[in-house]
Amino acid sequence: MSLIKRDSYLPTWSNLFNDFLNRDWYDWSNQNFSLTNTTIPSVNIKETENEFKVEMAAPGMNKEDFNLEIHNNVLTISSEKQTENKTEDAKNVTRREFSYQSFSRSFTMPVIVDTDKISAAYENGILRVNIPKKEEAKPKPMKQIKVS
Repeated sequence: MSLIKRDSYLPTWSNLFNDFLNRDWYDWSNQNFSLTNTTIPSVNIKETENEFKVEMAAPGMNKEDFNLEIHNNVLTISSEKQTENKTEDAKNVTRREFSYQSFSRSFTMPVIVDTDKISAAYENGILRVNIPKKEEAKPKPMKQIKVS
C-alpha cells in the first residue's frame, strides 16, 4: 500500500501531476493502435516444420483491399479502403459520408524462407499468409551411418 499526500489547496495541479507521474510510460499494451487511434489488425504467427503461417484478423474487408509486397526480405501487408455514402432527398437535401481505413504491417523474413512461394488467401475475416521454408532449412529424417 502506498501513501500519497494530496494538497487540497491546489487540486488542479495535484491531479495534473498525479496523472502525469502515474502514467506508465513503458506500457506497450496499446500496441494495436496507431497514432491516429485507429486499430491495427492483430496477427498470429505460427511456425511448423515446413512453413510459417500468418493469420491477420481483418473483418469486413474484401481480398481486393489487401496489398502484399516483399522487398529486401521484408513482407509488408497493407490495406487502404475508401467508401462514400450519398443520399439525396426530394427537398434538395444531400448527405454524404466518407469513410477511410488504412493500415500497414511489416515483417522481416528470416533467410530460411522461400520468398518466391509465399501465398495468401482471405476468408471469413481472416487473411492467411503461408510462407514456406527453403528445402535446406527443413529438418531431415534420421539417417543411419554404417561404420566400415
